Amino acid sequence: MCGIAGTYRWPDGKAVTDRLTDTLAHRGPDGAGRYGHPAGDGEVQLGHRRLAIIDLSETGAQPMVSDGLALTYNGELYNAPELRAELAASGVRFRGTSDTEVLLEAWRRWGTDCLPRLRGMFAFGIFDERTGELVLVRDQLGIKPLFLLRRGEGLVFASELKALAAATSLKADPAALVASLLYYWVPDSRCAFREAEKLPPGSWMRFRPDGRVERGRYWNLKDVAAEGQERARSGELPDLAAIVEESTRQHLLSDVPVATFLSGGLDSSYLTALAARDRPGISAYTIGFRAEDAKFEAMPDDLRYARQVAERFGVDLHEIEIAPNVLDLLPQMTYHLDEPIGDPAAINTYLICEAAREAGVKVMLSGMGADELFAGYRKHLANLLALRYQRVPRPLRRGLSAAVDRLPVATSRRGYRSVRFAKRFLSFADLPEETAFRRSYTMYDQAELLALVNPDLAGTVDDVLTEHADIYQDNDLDDFVNRMCLGDARMFLPGLNLAYTDRSSMAASTEVRVPYVDVEVVKAAFAVPGDRKIVGRQGKAVLKEAASSILPKEIVYRPKGLFSAPLRAWMSRDLAPLVREVVNDGVLVSSGILRRDALARMVAEDAAGQRDFSKHLWHVLTLEYWYRDATSGSGQSTRLTA
Repeated sequence: MCGIAGTYRWPDGKAVTDRLTDTLAHRGPDGAGRYGHPAGDGEVQLGHRRLAIIDLSETGAQPMVSDGLALTYNGELYNAPELRAELAASGVRFRGTSDTEVLLEAWRRWGTDCLPRLRGMFAFGIFDERTGELVLVRDQLGIKPLFLLRRGEGLVFASELKALAAATSLKADPAALVASLLYYWVPDSRCAFREAEKLPPGSWMRFRPDGRVERGRYWNLKDVAAEGQERARSGELPDLAAIVEESTRQHLLSDVPVATFLSGGLDSSYLTALAARDRPGISAYTIGFRAEDAKFEAMPDDLRYARQVAERFGVDLHEIEIAPNVLDLLPQMTYHLDEPIGDPAAINTYLICEAAREAGVKVMLSGMGADELFAGYRKHLANLLALRYQRVPRPLRRGLSAAVDRLPVATSRRGYRSVRFAKRFLSFADLPEETAFRRSYTMYDQAELLALVNPDLAGTVDDVLTEHADIYQDNDLDDFVNRMCLGDARMFLPGLNLAYTDRSSMAASTEVRVPYVDVEVVKAAFAVPGDRKIVGRQGKAVLKEAASSILPKEIVYRPKGLFSAPLRAWMSRDLAPLVREVVNDGVLVSSGILRRDALARMVAEDAAGQRDFSKHLWHVLTLEYWYRDATSGSGQSTRLTA
């Protein structure tokens, strides 16, 4: 796991690549390297920062150059041993034991045809000295990031957006900011800065010395889901327990210590139990909150479940109480996250990884992805329940909605989760499928978003909503649950969860691996019909069935926990003065992007306990800090330019 950067036919490419690489130092504190070579009428420059995980010797150093190929690579190939054996049998001689060398030799033999064969997480750039061509590649599911920017015939690329911003002047994209308000993150199809873009998952780009650019896709989640539906129709379920166990075992491949996240929930407990089979005494990290914060948030006690799993499987559990100075952490996390991401779970990830790194752990396993692929979120069940709710006579629905609307979500001493969930459910339960699904996990409906942003951005709001509809409806699945899972795997997973996991963990110089977001697990997930994912009111039913072979039932079937933070407590106490400052004197308001009156109404309703706007206001704070940095760093005007 590393940081990669480079330029291709870019003015002053060597100096720019040095700045890019230096900005990524936290991603790879174990080593640095650079490579340069002529490319047409210009040159290519590749940079690398190394976090040494496999083959800790200099034979694993990068950029790796061999017989006319130069590679800068970020990631891990979990099937590298199998590929190495196949290549060695054909006569390839390896100098070391790194997966980097396996990837380079696989490219030499098969070119882009090697990409569907790779099982892992990766982003890389590979240059051919003979043809002068540079190819950029990103993994199948978007686990690893790759940002790029093209001007004329020149290219600059890096693992993080902040590196591009440090190397060249960039301006914030108002359309991406509107999208971030809707979702509380910037979708993978957009980028927070104009001109910059993200290489899509499962794709590659080839840059030629004559200026031509070619794009290709080697893996398409939509096709995988369609193939899975055909398998599901045969009535034969995949052996999910065996597939998850194999994926977990492969994700333990490392020459340095590996630990796990352990929240006490199903996903992390299952992985931890499987990992403990292969690595007895493996370490795990869990979090807790100040008692008064947890009570105010009405949060479940996850620690006791984590302790139970650790004791049962002989895991060395490290408990971290999160009582952070959020006034300091907010700008720090905004910087590390690159784009405005309003999920406080990023703080949890960062603090856990920081603690693990201080203990000498470089690699962590996370349960990320299971909820998206196996319908484990409340929104999945809620959208199914909404279909039944729509059969209730309309007068009864109106009466219920009016009654729930009058209930408070919190008092001065505690919050009421059930009321929050009920209000959330009724905000989308009457809507058509795609609109309801969007509304079940995004921040605002169309009218609320239009009321919040500058009127000049109304067309952008329409574009963002249309894009969601286009992506969600771009499939031929006849299974409602799997349509939701596909939408999550294409939008929610790469845009939010994988993005903050990568950026917050790498800020602590730690690699996080996600065994559920593995190509074989994903194929199996879409071969499971929706009525086996949600059974009755149980989400992830098929995964729970698989996990029951190793985990006790009280862990498998416990109420779903939250990998989140006590936002209401933070917003009403620690951050209340900052919220007032942003509403009255913030850059977003003074620049004309957000309307002061709409923000003030949210603050007032939240303070009165009538509605829960804590997540909305937290994201406004992250957006404010990001926009301050973006406008001051680039020298651009803080006035809105749509």
